[in-house]
Amino acid sequence: MNAVVNPIPARHKNVNRAEVCDANFTEFVRDWNDTPAARGAHPSAPITSDSLCTREDFVQLFDSQLISRHLDLMARVLRVKNKVFYTIGSSGHEGNAMVARLTRHTDPAFLHYRSGGFMAERFRKLPGMDPIMDSALSFAASAEDPASGGRHKVWGSKPLWVLPQTSTIASHLPKALGTAVAIEQARRIGHTLPIPQDSIAICSFGDASSNHATAQTAFNAAAWTAYQQLPAPVLFVCEDNGIGISVKTPTDWVRANFEGRRDLDYFYADGLDLATGYEGVARAVHHCRTTRRPTFLHLRTTRIMGHAGTDFEIEWRSFEELMAVEATDPLLRSAAIALETGVYTKEQLLARYEDFRAKCFAAAEAADRTPKLTTLAEVVAPLAPYSAAKVKAEAQRADYETQRVKAFGGAEKLPEKLPPRHLAIQINNALHDLMAKYPESLLFGEDVAQKGGVYTVTKGLHKAFKNARVFNTLLDETMIFGLAQGFANMGMLPIPEIQYLAYFHNAADQIRGEAASLQFFSNNQYKNPMLVRMAGLGYQRGFGGHFHNDNSIAALRDIPGLVVGCASRGDDAATMLRTLAALAKVDGRVAIFLEPIAMYMTKDLYAAGDGEWSFAYPAPDQAMPLGEARVYHAEANDLVIFTYGNGVTMSLRAAREIEKARDWKVRVVDLRWLVPLNEAQVAAQAKTAKRILIVDEGRHSAGVGEGIITAIAEAGFGATPFKRVVGADTYTPLAGAAFLVLPGEADIVAAAQSLS
Repeated sequence: MNAVVNPIPARHKNVNRAEVCDANFTEFVRDWNDTPAARGAHPSAPITSDSLCTREDFVQLFDSQLISRHLDLMARVLRVKNKVFYTIGSSGHEGNAMVARLTRHTDPAFLHYRSGGFMAERFRKLPGMDPIMDSALSFAASAEDPASGGRHKVWGSKPLWVLPQTSTIASHLPKALGTAVAIEQARRIGHTLPIPQDSIAICSFGDASSNHATAQTAFNAAAWTAYQQLPAPVLFVCEDNGIGISVKTPTDWVRANFEGRRDLDYFYADGLDLATGYEGVARAVHHCRTTRRPTFLHLRTTRIMGHAGTDFEIEWRSFEELMAVEATDPLLRSAAIALETGVYTKEQLLARYEDFRAKCFAAAEAADRTPKLTTLAEVVAPLAPYSAAKVKAEAQRADYETQRVKAFGGAEKLPEKLPPRHLAIQINNALHDLMAKYPESLLFGEDVAQKGGVYTVTKGLHKAFKNARVFNTLLDETMIFGLAQGFANMGMLPIPEIQYLAYFHNAADQIRGEAASLQFFSNNQYKNPMLVRMAGLGYQRGFGGHFHNDNSIAALRDIPGLVVGCASRGDDAATMLRTLAALAKVDGRVAIFLEPIAMYMTKDLYAAGDGEWSFAYPAPDQAMPLGEARVYHAEANDLVIFTYGNGVTMSLRAAREIEKARDWKVRVVDLRWLVPLNEAQVAAQAKTAKRILIVDEGRHSAGVGEGIITAIAEAGFGATPFKRVVGADTYTPLAGAAFLVLPGEADIVAAAQSLS
């Protein structure tokens, strides 16, 4: 078969290009003059003599293409009537249906927004599912949308293992690779997977997105993994349409950039032609599944009807170029195959085309009549679930005595039987406990294994739990979070370490845009439970500068659904870690444990050798309730100091000076939980205060202190005299100059003295 798709007649420049593409198909079929081949071939026969695609494959793939196209056309028409709220379409990319047909519904899929064909085809994998109605509900932002519950137009399905992505630009690639690694990691730790052991992870994206730094980090990490002969069965599907919104990709750039990469195995397939492209896709899928190596499928596509409904290409693209692009419409090629091989007559094909149009519009009209999200409570319901009683029970669960004894090297070495210790030691003990309690947990990051971390906080964990559960990663925070999400997807409990708070900013979107958003955009069907350890804050002496004394936590406070705890003493660290792990296990929460580096080795409080900042290790059945502060001198009300982290010991020492100078009784409130801030508790402590100090080692702008002031004012206590002692709005300099920009004890005393 050598049929050529003829150029489409020119039309007036001002005509809607979606209407043009729609008319192109009808005219192409209506004007077809070639004599079809004999009809009646067996469904399992090849659609053409040189194709692996059978007639049955072709018929169903073509139907998936038609469904995808008519969903796009429907969206363009009904958007202007406010019945549809999303018009980024899949037109020109319908060949990705081949990837869905040749993979399984249990292969986790991370899809970009031009995946209508893929989804329509994957819906065939399970009986009783309706790709048209489910998609229409999503387009209409219906509360009955099975993917997101009306929170976003996403391609997603819990039973089909399509994890919702929200118009991602490459940010989903690290977690796709992480999922592939997790599939293999499960076997090494004896974890039962929720999917077959030979599953692969699928990740689609555009040619423009392949240049993004986040994409490049995933490609590099995939090759880094394969180079060490570690399995990483991820199928990267680059759908190359040659353009990113309006920026053209250089001719042949994708092939030139990826074909020769070591340990990233390259395959090409023509996504514009089902008959010829099928074999290339099949080869890539088979290679990925059997070799367990990262595989790059370069899928040729095109983009018609613009980037979205608001993209009037005629304003920046020549009429002749638009016509040439529209002539490459893959549905025209599929129509030619169908007509030439006798799959359909012209009349049958036109009737089928119109039948899908009618079904898509009917589904959209029905979806428009369904309930929508109408209250704030409905919108935020899946954002930050908290099952207080279940979390408490899980945090206090201590039914793993045998595992504890083994982890600590004997009953006599259990930490609760040892003398009081400082923060770093008690964090280490708590991590041993968590790893013993949760056999599905994994601890990983830069330098955490044999070295035990740059501050020895993870010392001994590698020896106790071996390389399968405690391991080093490459130096890439984005990929550390990608791995964490992958392990979480496969039912494990990841405990990643970010070496310094400053390094989090390199990869913040993996938490903000991906991990913490998944429950919200999947209506709590998918979760990314993880417990992230992050060393930070200031006051290190003899070491530092900005990247090691970073006090900027504003980026953490801005992430919806995130939990951030900051313990200033060892016993609090242990009980807080138990609750954070329980939040991850029970409610699927993304939790961050912020560790004040300068307090790791602090043993004393008021004088050298007093040992008053070393504490006994709490028994494993003790846990800290979410949001609960620790209050020192609760009966005092002349001055109440709100603080956290390094500010706790500074405030306690300053309180002695203040009490001597002013004969005041000073209460110190260690907030401990920074996100979400327990505003009711802040208000309750402020209610009885005659004066208030807020000691915030963060920066003047966007620090925790701003939240405390707001909570106090909104509770009606804004008239209480108050001062804020806070860091300056600057980067942290090196050496002693650092203490010029951070608040100190003298600043606390001076601020108190200024209060009447």
